Amino acid sequence: MNPVRVLLADDQDLLRGALRTVLGADPLLDVVDEVGDGRAAIEAVRSHRIDVVLMDIRMPLLDGVRATEEITRLSPATKVLVLTTFDADELVVAAIRAGASGYLTKDTRPAALCRAVHDVAAGTSALAPGVAAKVVGLLRRSPRTDARALDVLTPREAEVFGLIVTGMSNAEIGARLYLTQNTVKTHVRALLMKLGLRDRVHVVIYAYEHGLVHRG
Repeated sequence: MNPVRVLLADDQDLLRGALRTVLGADPLLDVVDEVGDGRAAIEAVRSHRIDVVLMDIRMPLLDGVRATEEITRLSPATKVLVLTTFDADELVVAAIRAGASGYLTKDTRPAALCRAVHDVAAGTSALAPGVAAKVVGLLRRSPRTDARALDVLTPREAEVFGLIVTGMSNAEIGARLYLTQNTVKTHVRALLMKLGLRDRVHVVIYAYEHGLVHRG
């Protein structure tokens, strides 16, 4: 198995050093480069094949939200995991809407951070405990109800979509629908492509933004 190639983007030298040490302890994670601002992060993605960017939101020259938007446009295969000391607020939603696949706080334990990088690289999402609820709360404020939002999906894909929104894993979806995990993965890939979504966290955002989730 090839190591996950990681870019560190944070304007604090000390923190980048700590992150490099933490990630370097995992033989399946390879820190390819580190930068101190958003513009340099974009250039690093142009210069290297990067699987996951650990991205701070507040950086000089170009902030993490705008850098995330440009990186995910430039390199759709590159995943962004936002890592910040700031509490979850509108910046979280802005970063995820810009294309980030996860959001963790900088006090995340080393083992959880490494696991999150692996999860994001594998196409799943990572949200710090408590962050998911705050994100959902922000999205619920002004959903635009769209009854036709899932019309492009087959009935089975729509069913899988709904189970993803409840937080089920592929294994749990397979057990619920009596499908193999490979079949579930096929449905997930199809619905992501049809809806133009990057990953599972964006499925949840799509559901809330289109009023497809009951408040209960």
